[in-house]
Amino acid sequence: MKPKKILNANEISTILHRLSFQLIEDHNLFNDTVLIAIQPRGGLLAKRISNLINKHEINNNLKLGFLDITFFRDDFRRSEKVLKASATEIDFTIENKTVVLVDDVLFTGRSIRAALNAIQSFGRPKAIQLLTLIDRRFSRELPIQPDYCGTQVDSRLNEKVIVNWDENDGEDSVYLYKNKK
Repeated sequence: MKPKKILNANEISTILHRLSFQLIEDHNLFNDTVLIAIQPRGGLLAKRISNLINKHEINNNLKLGFLDITFFRDDFRRSEKVLKASATEIDFTIENKTVVLVDDVLFTGRSIRAALNAIQSFGRPKAIQLLTLIDRRFSRELPIQPDYCGTQVDSRLNEKVIVNWDENDGEDSVYLYKNKK
């Protein structure tokens, strides 16, 4: 079955601008707020949003970090497949800061739970918020909801949402695929 295109490049651009302006409105100059991308797929989204914030709010104090959650996942040892960890790059303190976790797709909530566990290794934030490009809202296994959401996608469990970024995939797009049985 042919994949269904959910978002094209123009729609993604509009969403990224909206999310960036929402963050600017809520966090002003980012003196007490940091963005932390969940590796690997949240990284490109967070970089894009960070660039837009820096473009529109020139004298801000935005800090961007990258968090690998591989070894915090609850399915870490459940597969024969060898997992490849991404780099964690957080060279600032999160103590008493608002951390905005960034990921491309919110599905079951398990990746976010793993990120919440992993982030505790870096200190105790004042608050943690969640920004996602896509919220697959009817597939949650944990009570986790985004504070900032690009769009919601109603999909079945046998479907997969794939976010493509121009930097890696040659186009900005979001597709809905039917999983093979």
